[in-house]
Amino acid sequence: MTNIINSKHMKRILLATIALFVSILVFGQGKYGADSAECIKYLSFYMQYMKQDNMEDAAPNWRNAIKYCPPTASQNMLLDGMKILRNDINKYRNNPIRKKELVDSLMMLHQMRIDTYPKYAVTATNNKAVDMMNYADPGSEMEVYETLGQALDVAKEKASTTVAVRYVDYAIQLYKSGRLMDSDVFSAFEKSIETLEAVRAAKPSKMVDNAIADVESLFAGSGVASCENLVAVFQPRYDAAPEDETVLSNIVTLFSSTGCTEEDLFLKAVEGLYKVDPSSNSAHLLFQLYSSLPDGADQAVKYMNEAIAFEDSDAEKDAEYYFELATYLFSKLDRKAEAVAAAKKAAASATWEARAYYLIGTIWSVTKCDGNPIETRAPFWAATDYMIKAKNADPSMAEDVDKQIATYRQYYPLQSDAFMYDIVDGDRYQINCNGMTESTTVRTQK
Repeated sequence: MTNIINSKHMKRILLATIALFVSILVFGQGKYGADSAECIKYLSFYMQYMKQDNMEDAAPNWRNAIKYCPPTASQNMLLDGMKILRNDINKYRNNPIRKKELVDSLMMLHQMRIDTYPKYAVTATNNKAVDMMNYADPGSEMEVYETLGQALDVAKEKASTTVAVRYVDYAIQLYKSGRLMDSDVFSAFEKSIETLEAVRAAKPSKMVDNAIADVESLFAGSGVASCENLVAVFQPRYDAAPEDETVLSNIVTLFSSTGCTEEDLFLKAVEGLYKVDPSSNSAHLLFQLYSSLPDGADQAVKYMNEAIAFEDSDAEKDAEYYFELATYLFSKLDRKAEAVAAAKKAAASATWEARAYYLIGTIWSVTKCDGNPIETRAPFWAATDYMIKAKNADPSMAEDVDKQIATYRQYYPLQSDAFMYDIVDGDRYQINCNGMTESTTVRTQK
């Protein structure tokens, strides 16, 4: 029975070989080289085994085919050889010497395909780069890096996004090991970004956008991305597309992560992004930017109020923003009445209640009111009220609060002075001072 099966199998191989011989007679022999008979025989043998997914038996026949056949004989001969070699590389992964020989042979096949079939050079170059990354041994980083760069040069708008990202990754590795200069990393970043933008222009996709973000993230963490370098790269991109959301978002992300938020380009990008896609987060970022500028107060307050007003900001986030606004209004602008109003809104959240009350107490403690001895000292009563509220909301603040209240007591009016104004301890008292109004409790020094 086995002999019958083998006979049938050999018959199929023989018929396939005859068909190839006929092909030579019809189309000429140059394509199959000087020893065309051997070439065709082994092509036929290995191809039959490949159809059966039998790489073990296909491999020796393929090696004879590649020995006798020129690359022009069949592109599939090269492609099938790559499958066979990858299979062998995995088989010999624990044998570094044999593995290197196989990887070198695989790279040779890729180069044969690139040189012999220029129509497929882009695909072949991308595949060569990917195999180089997958199979190169430690110590081959420079060779891999150069191969990836060549792949980007050849493929251009058809480049692999993986190759573009890994090109920058390898450049950074080589820079950190002292084998590349910072200028090389910068050049690799520019080449990768330019290539990916060409890919996106030819065929936009989320995958390309993600690849660009990955490259920029790698560059930001490389130690090479100085603010000056970033401006040099991104200013032309911004000038060319000042309303492109992806460009704006990339500038904001990259400049933020590298601490370049004081650059004019960063502010322009944030404002541009806010116009294109207004949101609570982008408004809050604009508040942070303008609040750091000497003349940015009005814009800062405007953007923070807009951040709070957006529906995508929940109550907890609003409370956080109100507290941040109150702190800014008080500490940077000395606008106490507005600061107290904002802090009271922050106190609506249990998370921010204690801190908000503590801030209001602090504001009242430094508020100067005109008037008689009672009116000038009444702010310390309000300060005490809010410090007590802060301690009640967060008992862990008790020690600090008690110290503050002990300080305020020194500024309470004397009991005798209060009596002269017809008020005594425990009375309710209305404070109206500098645009602020507060109902408090009379307290005196005994």
